[in-house]
Amino acid sequence: MIRMTWHQSRYDLRAFLRNRQSQFFTLALPILFLVIFASVFRNGTVQVPGGRISTSVYYVPGIMALGVIAACFANLVASVTAQRERGVLKRRRATPVPAAAIIAGRVLVAIVLAVVMAAVLLGIGWAAYGASVPGRTALALAVTVVIGAASFCCLGYALTSLIRNEDTAQPVTQALLLPLYFISGVFVAVSILPHWLADVGEIFPVRHLANALLIAYNPHTSGLGFAGLDLLIVAAWGAAGLLVALRTFSWQPLGR
Repeated sequence: MIRMTWHQSRYDLRAFLRNRQSQFFTLALPILFLVIFASVFRNGTVQVPGGRISTSVYYVPGIMALGVIAACFANLVASVTAQRERGVLKRRRATPVPAAAIIAGRVLVAIVLAVVMAAVLLGIGWAAYGASVPGRTALALAVTVVIGAASFCCLGYALTSLIRNEDTAQPVTQALLLPLYFISGVFVAVSILPHWLADVGEIFPVRHLANALLIAYNPHTSGLGFAGLDLLIVAAWGAAGLLVALRTFSWQPLGR
């Protein structure tokens, strides 16, 4: 099972590396957002628990959340929907490879991409903006990235059952995510949002993933930096997505 999962993940990784559109939205776009936002607002400060930090530092964990979601939700939804509608998933399911290995291989690629993206953004934040992770919270940051990646993979598989056409996969995911980025502290600090928008953002996992990464990245954080409640909410959304995916995921094309 492990060998088949590893084999499948290598195939999915090669498919990703050959898809320039996926590479742009998954790898290049988060870096572009970080450079733009951190450069434009680098002279300001943001109020966070424990004190104030530079706006450039604030944007690093926020865009890191965007990178995790891009790799494990947006890109996964687009690629899985395209493979399903082209009959690739149907042909894979007809082979002796277990369904769990096919799913796990794709999830493994998404998690690896999320970890790589987080590392790249951390490096850019450190080199360009003097932002660094406190040593005592490094483990919390890594655990948060993995939990967030796994949870959004589950949500991604759940969403694929609602999209019937590969051409609409990317627009649908972006239409869902862009408003959430603005009300979840990714593009705009939560402290300057209207209260009702901040309350709406509290419902969704984007806000809690961004908040958990900020707590682990915040130099004013005491202790190990684990945001227990936020991680629990993100994991609960992931569990709900997994249940929906188990009941509704289709290997057959839906748009024909």
